[in-house]
Formats: sequence, structure tokens, C-alpha cells
Amino acid sequence: MKEDSKFDLPQGTLDLLIMRVVSLGPIHGYAIAQRIQQMSREALQVQQGSLYPALHRLEYKKLLMAKWQATETGREAKFYELTSRGRAFLKDETEKWKRLTDVVGLILKGTLEGVS
Repeated sequence: MKEDSKFDLPQGTLDLLIMRVVSLGPIHGYAIAQRIQQMSREALQVQQGSLYPALHRLEYKKLLMAKWQATETGREAKFYELTSRGRAFLKDETEKWKRLTDVVGLILKGTLEGVS
């Protein structure tokens, strides 16, 4: 993907994306950043300076839990998992984002269909 097709995340989206990736199974921080990049078809790159504070924030809010274990390379890393509270939060926030993107899409289309 071209460099100019990459963009910054809107405020508040990083937590949702992290939680979505973590919902797929236990994963360490570096792999979360890689997975977001892969799933976005290279459009999103999460910098460590944004990722790790977000992971700590989500852990502090009890939306994620973490435990140390060996990575595929044998190094120790913190692996993150969703808590039950995190699963509920992710479900709720995903629904809110879907509704928001639907509404924004209607406005961007700019049609007045059905408007009286």
C-alpha cells in the first residue's frame, strides 16, 4: 500500500482495535501491533508509544488481563486476554461504532432520501 494511503486513527479507536485483536486469543504487544497492520491491509501502523500505554490503560480498567509467558522465539512477554468485562465492553463498543459508521455513511452520501 502506498505511504500516502496510511492514516492516523481517530481518537478512541485504538482501544477498540486492540480489544478486537485480543479477542481472537492470547497475544503479546508486538504481535498486536503486527496483527492490526495485517488486518488493516497495511493501512494502520500502531507505534509502541501508543500501543503500550493503551494496553496498560485497558489492563488498569480491568478490560484486559495479562500474564508473562514465553513467545515463539523463547523470550518472555506479557500476553493479553480479554476479561469478561472486556468482552462485554467490546461487544457494546462494536455496536456503537457500527451505528456511528452507518450514520456517517448516510451523511457522506449526501442524499435526502426519506427526509421530509
